[in-house]
Amino acid sequence: MSDTSSLIESADSVDAEEAPAARKRPKPGERRVQILQALAAMLEQPGAERITTAALAARLSVSEAALYRHFASKAQMFEGLIDFIEQSVFTLVQQITGRDVPAPDQPAEVGLRQASRIIALLLQFGERNPGMVRVMVGDALVFEHERLQQRMNQFFDRIESTLRQCLRASGSETPTVHAQVQASVLTSFALGRLQRFARSGFRRNPTEHLDASLALMLH
Repeated sequence: MSDTSSLIESADSVDAEEAPAARKRPKPGERRVQILQALAAMLEQPGAERITTAALAARLSVSEAALYRHFASKAQMFEGLIDFIEQSVFTLVQQITGRDVPAPDQPAEVGLRQASRIIALLLQFGERNPGMVRVMVGDALVFEHERLQQRMNQFFDRIESTLRQCLRASGSETPTVHAQVQASVLTSFALGRLQRFARSGFRRNPTEHLDASLALMLH
């Protein structure tokens, strides 16, 4: 069951604007969520790299015009998914970095533990939300507006920056350089695992041998 159940359930609902008059109208914003639910669910299907508004409208049993009453463009729909990814991941990242404060005598251990947990949560999020992974690695954005890929690039830049901050207290003679290298390697590892997950048809889980992999990179 996907962690995006709050976003994905009811993906096949019929648009109230085109339903019989007796049907209950959705609450404000509910229709936007249902459109994003449908888009996320479609991205989980094989060969879903290119989704048209016509196919999305057909899944919801509405017209394309009904979609555009809630989103100005398909790019705006993808931005809604990116918003969800950013809010979900970075809310948890802030909990990790805020809860586990380094002690004066063990700063390196705490930093390594935080970095490990951040990579784990990122890969677990992807494993539980395969449709979102296609957005995260850019497969679903190839034919879309360039700004969408730029936003996902910034997402991983922010992950790397956060890891770098966690790892600066590593005990190395050159902590800044060491942290920069480790953060880069960890970010590339996470992105590679997510890409493999998407391109294997969601068969190769990104968390496969995760503890052993992190132990090799964080020593």
